[in-house]
Amino acid sequence: MANVFDYLKWRGDLNLEQSKFNEIDNLILSRFSYFPFDNIIKENEVVTIKKLSERFRKTDINPMHILWKDDKEFFPAMGKTERFGNMLATKYINKIETEQEKQFSAITVLMPDDTIYVSFRGTDNTIVGWKEDFNMSFKSHIASQISAKEYLENIAEEFPNKKIRVGGHSKGGNIAIYASAFAKQEVKDRIINVYNNDGPGFCDDVIETPEYKEMIEKVHTYIPQSSVIGRLMNHREKYTVVKSVQKGIMQHDLYSWEVLGKEFVTLEEVTNGSEFVDKTIKEWLENVEPTKREQVIDVVFDILNTTDAQTMKEIKSNWFTSARTMMASYKNIDNETKEMIWQTLNELFKVAKDNVFKK
Repeated sequence: MANVFDYLKWRGDLNLEQSKFNEIDNLILSRFSYFPFDNIIKENEVVTIKKLSERFRKTDINPMHILWKDDKEFFPAMGKTERFGNMLATKYINKIETEQEKQFSAITVLMPDDTIYVSFRGTDNTIVGWKEDFNMSFKSHIASQISAKEYLENIAEEFPNKKIRVGGHSKGGNIAIYASAFAKQEVKDRIINVYNNDGPGFCDDVIETPEYKEMIEKVHTYIPQSSVIGRLMNHREKYTVVKSVQKGIMQHDLYSWEVLGKEFVTLEEVTNGSEFVDKTIKEWLENVEPTKREQVIDVVFDILNTTDAQTMKEIKSNWFTSARTMMASYKNIDNETKEMIWQTLNELFKVAKDNVFKK
């Protein structure tokens, strides 16, 4: 199985003049925003990816800040290539705002083909980030989406003569679409493509807007064959099914996506399991009123917050043995809702365990 590491070996010595920007370049740059830049890039600095990767290698990075184990090897490997090493990174931002329930991070890459790639980070391992993802099931225009729109408009103003590519992985793909759709018209006119790599969709009141419908022709969505995250909520765009070597929720890991040359290895359709999950979740969302969804989600995260943990990794499995007792304090919640909360907590913990604890 070949993945993005192999792509760096195959195409890494070719710059964009020799081999034009492609869908795998998108995947790599969408992952770029996940790397821990907080201590290695200065505000408003414009620096090569090669230089950043060298700083990364010399820095004692807290393991908590490495969101996926492969990032530790991939960032330096990316910086050593001719293709990516000479690209310039700038305008890094990373905001965690608990009161606003916002987790937002982005970075912009200036490319030698006179374009820019605005990369939006997906959900990190903070509890705030997970809460914001859940909020998407009953809220439109969430905090990180608004921040993404403002960031994109500011970048467009900063670099007025460059065409724009926008992308992200997971929630980053969602906010890439949102920012592109609702940005000022002069910004939208400069956007070449929007890349959504296994990111969730939107509530109806977003996908029915003229702004969304206008932008959708520029959107490229990629999902693995058993996608869960990328099939949440509502989509109107076409999607490409990418072959992953992982199973279930772990296919969300983009390092598991197969590539061949400068293209993904694709399949005709998603698996039956993905279809089942998609229908089950959508049926739940359709049958539960938004206020009830909000109640369930608020209580789930109230309970999580009693641990004083800031990240999913800090939550210990033995804490869950007392979760039912803690829920008993919510006297105004009916038994059906309590059961739904308990199921949500269990599923959240399973996903967190698969995506964080095994790194």
